[in-house]
Amino acid sequence: MDMWRIAALGALALSLFWRPAGADETVLRYGQIPSTMRSVSALHLFVAEREGLFAQQGLRVERVPIAGGTDKMVAALAAGTVDVAQSATPYLITAVMAGSDAVAIAGENANPVYSLIAKPEIKDFADLKGRLVGLSLAVDTISISTRKLMALHGLGPGDIRVKELVGTPARFDCLKSGECDAVPLGQPEDFIAIDAGYRRLGVSSDAVAAFKFQILATRRPWAEAHEDTVVRFVRALAASFRFIRDPAHRDEVAGIVVAATGASDAIARRVLALYLDPDRGVLPRAAEIDLKGLAQVIAFMGEAGVLKAPLPAPEQFVDLRYLHNAGID
Repeated sequence: MDMWRIAALGALALSLFWRPAGADETVLRYGQIPSTMRSVSALHLFVAEREGLFAQQGLRVERVPIAGGTDKMVAALAAGTVDVAQSATPYLITAVMAGSDAVAIAGENANPVYSLIAKPEIKDFADLKGRLVGLSLAVDTISISTRKLMALHGLGPGDIRVKELVGTPARFDCLKSGECDAVPLGQPEDFIAIDAGYRRLGVSSDAVAAFKFQILATRRPWAEAHEDTVVRFVRALAASFRFIRDPAHRDEVAGIVVAATGASDAIARRVLALYLDPDRGVLPRAAEIDLKGLAQVIAFMGEAGVLKAPLPAPEQFVDLRYLHNAGID
């Protein structure tokens, strides 16, 4: 084969995975929980934007805040407000069981680490008896994993008082105001709280080893009608997660965390070390959906009485064709 033909084939292959910014650009509306728009849980989006990974796929992703938290995301899809949306897995599962045509097409944060942060005077779990703990909604995996953490240390449902607060910022505000005695916080707020003198009693991963926390959802008919767009979007997300995980990019990723969240460089590096040194499975390798982790969420919902036996199979809530077509197993 002559060199010109090799070069032509190489250019064709490259064109399948790279598109110059502005060339046939497709707008994709991405529904996002307002409390995550400047949090580490959106790191893969910041990286994809900063590194031009969406643009390389011919996409312009418009992030649309959906008021009310993650429980509103599937409704936003149904209303046509957004094309795709992040959703905590319990809310997608609940919606599908009620007849929604929503479906998971890729994975986002997998097994998050939530720190149970308490007032400085609360020295251990026993000191929480009779106290007010700010949790998310009862069906949320944040609440489920935090309750399991407390149960691991001898605290049952009747041992604490609960206030439902959606989003790490709302829970942190409750703690800082003095109303809440303890709350689960994500990153970087937990490190900020610790540096301010609050006490970390434990982390959710102590009680729950692995589950699928958050997925990317859309409506089945929309995805089928826009398969090429979905595949390109998933491919960009996969590239973003690979970038974050590459040790050679640690300094750059830490800088993106600082720019996105306002955290210090030291805290940004502590967050990345928490996730990746060693790898705790917080982030997917390449936007994949862990069906075993999804099955664990379903089991948790069964334990909580949210789902009745027989429990549904995780395959009911996903369509893996877009990951497969993007070259992701």
